[in-house]
Amino acid sequence: MQKPYRDFSEFLSLKFPYKVQKISINAGFTCPNRDGSKGRGGCTYCNNQSFSPGYGKPTKTISEQLKDGIDFFSHKYPEMKYLAYFQSYTNTYDSVEKLIAMYEEALAYPNVVGLIVGTRPDCMPDKLLDYFAELNKKTFVLIEYGVESTLNKTLERVNRQHTREESAEAIRKTATKNIPVGAHLILGLPGETDENILNHATEISKLPLTTVKLHQLQIIRGTAMAKEYKLLPESFHIFELEEYIDLCVDFSERLHPDFYIERFASQSPKSLLIAPDWGLKNYELTEKVIKRFRERNSWQGKLYTSDSSK
Repeated sequence: MQKPYRDFSEFLSLKFPYKVQKISINAGFTCPNRDGSKGRGGCTYCNNQSFSPGYGKPTKTISEQLKDGIDFFSHKYPEMKYLAYFQSYTNTYDSVEKLIAMYEEALAYPNVVGLIVGTRPDCMPDKLLDYFAELNKKTFVLIEYGVESTLNKTLERVNRQHTREESAEAIRKTATKNIPVGAHLILGLPGETDENILNHATEISKLPLTTVKLHQLQIIRGTAMAKEYKLLPESFHIFELEEYIDLCVDFSERLHPDFYIERFASQSPKSLLIAPDWGLKNYELTEKVIKRFRERNSWQGKLYTSDSSK
């Protein structure tokens, strides 16, 4: 049965005639919001361990990390190919020469057929974007920008150190080069109402995006936000599971129908997670979101109008 939204796997199936799997790579990057060039301490919600296997400098090379990842999947799916996913921290934050050497090492690894690079919208120099544009002509490239919110007051509150305008500019510049581009958003950042959150869908629908990644706000141990949550819990709205499922459908209804939704939620290690602890794996939550779409006789883009995207 067809899904009520455009799934990321559908996008990949248009690009590849075989199954592909992302392999996450920690290439030892930092972030301008940690090393002092923009700020210190990072975004208030960020503890990179929550979404990457290692912390700080990796102990293994890019090729070794790819080998480990591919070994894990290849027994089960011998025909599978792989996408090198530069995930941890800001993966375009180094000299262009060093960055290109890392990407090329990943692409040279057997059965790696493309590159996904996660980064900040204020960390994409023109020279690097030109490299990605050339690379995109011969192999699969997807650039994912951490937009997080379309409200500058929220971005300021979580110490993001970039603006919504910078996000929009980076996305437009990347799309102009015909490079597929994704946006990552966190639903439920402190100070945002449901109306604010749903307006993110309207705002990002004005941009030339290919993919969208959503996830719920998670309070993670060892972060500045965890301290804030302990001191001022009333300034946070932690979603109940059923409430968040409805929010995902509400959000998707307002989203441009051509965007591919890569995910609705994120799953952090239980040892790091303070709230919300729904006790579900990502695929289980996705199934519940699909069920809710059907119960509501709804679909992605149901409430989208081209007028709202102007």
